[in-house]
Amino acid sequence: MKFEVLILGNSSATPMFDRHPTSQVLNFNEQLFLIDCGEGTQMQLSRYGIKSNRLGHIFISHLHGDHYLGLVGLLSSMHLVGRKSDLHLYGPAALKEILDIQFLHSETALRYNLIFHPISPDEPGVIFENRTMKVSTFPLTHRIACTGFRFDEGPRARTLLGDVVQALNIPTVYYPAIKKGMDYVDEKGNVYPADQLSLPAPRSRSYVYCSDTVRTANYLPYVQHADLMYHESTFLHDMVDRAKETFHTTALEAGEIAKETHAKKLLLGHYSARYRDLNPLLDEARTVFPNTELSIEGKWFSV
Repeated sequence: MKFEVLILGNSSATPMFDRHPTSQVLNFNEQLFLIDCGEGTQMQLSRYGIKSNRLGHIFISHLHGDHYLGLVGLLSSMHLVGRKSDLHLYGPAALKEILDIQFLHSETALRYNLIFHPISPDEPGVIFENRTMKVSTFPLTHRIACTGFRFDEGPRARTLLGDVVQALNIPTVYYPAIKKGMDYVDEKGNVYPADQLSLPAPRSRSYVYCSDTVRTANYLPYVQHADLMYHESTFLHDMVDRAKETFHTTALEAGEIAKETHAKKLLLGHYSARYRDLNPLLDEARTVFPNTELSIEGKWFSV
């Protein structure tokens, strides 16, 4: 089942050197989630072949412009192309006021239903859940209220042992139950344990998105054991004082956090415009966490 992240923007506040402000698309089994929406997001969606009408849920981490200024344009374009399906938007409560004012003064009445879900900046919790995916928030420490997002895959199905179930002439109607771990009982009352009919389910996967934050221990309990962790890495560690002053993280700190929380892979991003060459950021993080990659615009990363 597909679970991957497309990087639309990987820059911090100032877009330059062909880098755009933060935005990502998460594809889980063809369900598309947009994470943050910096300036130029809709152009990046078009560039990389993502139809905006396929987006069902948008998550905004905080109200600094490099994380949401592309939102009004994107929502307006969806309106212009005739979107009809509901769109769920999750973000700080004040975001609704910003959108209401924008649409009021542009005299825009969206053709589709925009359903706003305010996020508590201080309390972690589940904000979306269906049969296959759960999305949770956790507070980060930035200059303004900011949240991170965790995307957890739902329980995965066991793998049927085809030769075994066919040899026993088990009707296919019972396959879904066996995949869920239920035993099969035939007409004579014979019990066939699920362990004899199927292989254990693969471990569910998780993607953690750590938006703008200074390094603290406060959010670490919520980001444990991520298969893929995205963590902002605005500066090299020789600028750690500047990072603390602006409530950001260095590449070295991001690597240390990934190591401490037992992540499988780390993805760096939110690079300061001062860095044209990003390899020093990568090298720095890899000194403590070797399985690190740079988020590169237009590239998909598997969870």
